[in-house]
Amino acid sequence: MLDKELRSMIGDVKDGRMDRRAFIKRLAAVGLTAPMANQILALGGVAMAEGAQTYKPTKRGGGGALKLLWWQGPTLLNPHFATGTKDQDGSRLFYEPLACWDPDGNMKLVLAAEIPSIENGGLAADGKSVTWKLKPGVKWHDGKPFTADDVVFNWEYAKDPATSALTIATHRDITVEKVDDLTVRILFKKPTPFWADAFVGAPNTIIPKHLFADYTGSKSREAPTNLSPVGTGPYKFVEFKPGDLVRGQLNPDYHMPNRPYFDTVEMKGGGDAVSAARAVIQTGEYDFGWNIQVEDDVLLRLEKGGKGKTIYAVGGDTEFIALNFTDPNTEVDGERSSMKTKHPLFSDPAVRKALSMLVDRESVKKAIYGRAGRTTANFLNGPEKFVSKNTSWEFSIEKASKLLDDAGWKPGADGIREKDGKKLKIVYQTSINGPRQKTQAIIKQACQKAGIDVELKSVVASVFFSSDVANPDTYAHFYADIEMFQIPLSQPDPSQHMRRYMSANVATKENKWQGTNFPRWVNKDYDAAILAAESEMDPVKRAAHYIKANDLMFEDTVFIPVQHRLKVEAAANNLRPIISGWANETDNLHDWYREE
Repeated sequence: MLDKELRSMIGDVKDGRMDRRAFIKRLAAVGLTAPMANQILALGGVAMAEGAQTYKPTKRGGGGALKLLWWQGPTLLNPHFATGTKDQDGSRLFYEPLACWDPDGNMKLVLAAEIPSIENGGLAADGKSVTWKLKPGVKWHDGKPFTADDVVFNWEYAKDPATSALTIATHRDITVEKVDDLTVRILFKKPTPFWADAFVGAPNTIIPKHLFADYTGSKSREAPTNLSPVGTGPYKFVEFKPGDLVRGQLNPDYHMPNRPYFDTVEMKGGGDAVSAARAVIQTGEYDFGWNIQVEDDVLLRLEKGGKGKTIYAVGGDTEFIALNFTDPNTEVDGERSSMKTKHPLFSDPAVRKALSMLVDRESVKKAIYGRAGRTTANFLNGPEKFVSKNTSWEFSIEKASKLLDDAGWKPGADGIREKDGKKLKIVYQTSINGPRQKTQAIIKQACQKAGIDVELKSVVASVFFSSDVANPDTYAHFYADIEMFQIPLSQPDPSQHMRRYMSANVATKENKWQGTNFPRWVNKDYDAAILAAESEMDPVKRAAHYIKANDLMFEDTVFIPVQHRLKVEAAANNLRPIISGWANETDNLHDWYREE
């Protein structure tokens, strides 16, 4: 779509000659999703639409207990340290962002009073600042007022390298200033088309300054409130048993009318995805089960005559295998997988390419994921405008074997390939979960036929996704050769998701493994593409930058995408949860209710 035509259409919407829905439909025809169409309108001076409200209850409370089953239980409740989605979700019960995303990728106000736009003065025309107005009268659970000082503090807290916050990548290159008690301004160093990153969504919820001010920098891990949150959310903290249980009770002073519906909330951890699905769908012991990564044939059986159902949401989540670009078996200065080492096998691109050819995505889809899976060669699988058409995948043991032969990796007497005294032996780790163990088995079998010896390692999910910096078995430590899991795309834009793998964000001992680039991959062209995308105001050119970044990952085989996964949740038949493919499951919890 030509820039002139796009600007003309934006003008038509501003003047009332074209409605928003027609604009979105026109852009969808050229591959732009509704979330991106709304972003373009906002930058063009048309106020962003707020997500439609579907909440029906007319009073606060009275809904009894809401019982959630998160089979990977949270291990801490500070969003800035939440390396695992489960910790973000547990924190989100109590802490809130300025806004979140609904199922259609529209913004929903939480702590903000209005959506910033050029019309209301919230967005700068040059894309270099956004001003947020905060809701008046919001209180922390201890009665203290929520103000702009809290927002500014979160920026200062997260951007300090000594804090070792996972959120440093979002806050490092911005400036946040207080305008008045209920207004903050975020300044960008360059034009920023996707301005709704900092303080938006579950990964970017806000903690109270008055309880964390004495625990910044190197003291950040000592804060008692890391385990006993005091937030602004619909539920007040009652109890936390790491990895096991989180409990909250209705906040009578909650700032949204008639919310929450439920009197108490319980997030139970432990078990596995199959038992979670059964406890919701079949027995009705729980109201909601998170991340039901279960074989599709099992779900189909459970759904017959059960007390619950499965819910699907399309987003950009990808089940992938990550390759370690450092040596997990060599220790340097007390650190394994150190940036001072190179992986002894994967330093050969042929080994990485061959491994990619040994992942039978179609068999994984048919045998395991069914309705919830789509085969893909891309790491970035949404929104659609950002999905590369330049890549393809192929499963071929014969071609993988030839690639290894040509690169000098010859089978030894034991059938395992070797070169220069190095055996093609790898450790393949993932979290304990039925589909993941079955995927491991499928891939191991193909690797064995190609002369690669694969040792399978399965880690309890609550450990694998733990935010515990002392635990060597977390995915961020990455003390294996390859590992498999998925990281949710928690906003309708790839910026936060793709920024993770910039060179500056490598996970190391120095940053307490809070760096988001856990494969330890360094590529200057990738860094340049991400930086260019983050300041490109032309939506077509911006998409091209992200496609290039995805293609660089593909060419270097940083990740081997296994499936483009839909979100799959289990819910009681009478529960009305709001689930978005562009947000964490608890991000819209304030709007959940039960329909009798």
